[in-house]
Amino acid sequence: MKLVEQNGFVWTEFDRFAGIEGVAHGVLARQGGVSAAPYASLNMSSYRDDDVTAVQENQRRGYGVFGRTAAQLVHAHLEHGNRVVRVGTAAHGTVIPACDGLITNEPGCGLTMNYADCGSIFLYDPVNKAIGLGHAGWRGAIANLPGALVAAMVREFGSRPADMLAGLGPCISASHYEVDEPVISEVHRVFPKWVDRLLSYRVDDDGQRVGRPYFNLALANHIGLYEADVKQVEMPAFCTASRTDLFFSHRAEKGQTGRFAAVIALDD
Repeated sequence: MKLVEQNGFVWTEFDRFAGIEGVAHGVLARQGGVSAAPYASLNMSSYRDDDVTAVQENQRRGYGVFGRTAAQLVHAHLEHGNRVVRVGTAAHGTVIPACDGLITNEPGCGLTMNYADCGSIFLYDPVNKAIGLGHAGWRGAIANLPGALVAAMVREFGSRPADMLAGLGPCISASHYEVDEPVISEVHRVFPKWVDRLLSYRVDDDGQRVGRPYFNLALANHIGLYEADVKQVEMPAFCTASRTDLFFSHRAEKGQTGRFAAVIALDD
């Protein structure tokens, strides 16, 4: 994953997607917008208590980085679940309800979602020229949104998981993600083979566990892809909670913050 800076905007791109013709993608950082604190400055979400005019200008600027407008992308009203919807250009400018995954193989179609600690999941099928975008925090990881995204592309486009390229965008890292119930029990239930890697504890001088565990969200989403037979996966290089200079973080900023956008689009 690399950080790109251009004309006052910052975004991340996946090395694994480098050089792919016909696909634009990236995760926008929080620079380059007009919103005031606590949404400074490129808040892309109209669902916050931000000034509507400011958000509209942010979207004009932010989506413009990828040569798009809000009316040239499909949006999603996120529910922290595993529902995946196939869309096309006819859905441009609309918000798909109760949805955490979008897929398309239609030339010209673009997908976007907003984040502030949860993980973005990018998928590209180079054989069938299809893309997917997902959103998964701990609930989405438990519900296996990554696996549902893969299964939807297999079902709708005949994609083969072995062909797919995947990227996981910036999200909160394990060192900043202390959790309690019901997360702990759900991780034991859904990921019994991976518990020791997904939940880590601080230890005292005697080697005894201290306090609550820390959850590795990026690894949980990676496991969802791995168990769906997607092996070409690029992990996130940035923690949203430790890099609030770059990204919004719901946890680090105690809920008083904006949302950054992920975009992936197929050229006409």
